Amino acid sequence: MAAAGCNQTLLRTSFYGGWGSSISGEDYQTMLSKTVAPPQQARVSRKAIRAVPMMKNVNEGKGLFAPLVVVTRNIVGKKRFNQLRGKAIALHSQVITEFCKSIGADAKQRQGLIRLAKKNGERLGFLA
Repeated sequence: MAAAGCNQTLLRTSFYGGWGSSISGEDYQTMLSKTVAPPQQARVSRKAIRAVPMMKNVNEGKGLFAPLVVVTRNIVGKKRFNQLRGKAIALHSQVITEFCKSIGADAKQRQGLIRLAKKNGERLGFLA
């Protein structure tokens, strides 16, 4: 028991000051303000940098017709090529719609055929 009382005395006497002071007696807030540097202001350029997402085709170079499509796009130009591609896709969708009407397929089946045509076009390289 005497040893336990001695340890308690050591613990009480080994701690100087209260919870709000450091070993040297400084106030905690004062010590904290000395150790923490003021926040640095970030440099902001006058010209706003605008992140432009890169729209790269994941199918470029894949498929049987991909080289032909890429060469045609480079010759004709992107804008004109995309117009032609849009017209071809619209025409193909109309053909699928007419086919569905002739066999009596509903709209859900027609949409499935259009999606299948798009997947096949990707595999063959028409969307490169």
